[in-house]
Amino acid sequence: MTIKDLEGTFTVMGSNQSESNHTYEGTLSLSVDNDNRIQAIWLIHNEQEQFGKGFFKDNILVVNFYYLGEDDKKFKGVVVYRCLTPDILDGFWSEKYGDPAYLGEERCFRVKATDEVLE
Repeated sequence: MTIKDLEGTFTVMGSNQSESNHTYEGTLSLSVDNDNRIQAIWLIHNEQEQFGKGFFKDNILVVNFYYLGEDDKKFKGVVVYRCLTPDILDGFWSEKYGDPAYLGEERCFRVKATDEVLE
């Protein structure tokens, strides 16, 4: 698998970095920049945008991300995805202000052209 194989849009299902294990859904868009690095944009619950930059090696994708919370406070973290196939990413993440006793989790599934037409 190459970094270019990961470009596209994915449906995201995840759980937060907390004891309550609160779940969320959204989308993840991946593109490759001129430096052969991943550019990532998440849209969680159709309202919260998160942005990241990362790298890919041995079917592992690592992305440093950030988003703006209340009062424009910047939250930062890192997500690690095991790329099971070019269409399925299995990941875990942690952010600076999250509960250090837990990791967030994400599973991402590629949105196929036929999926987009059905929506």
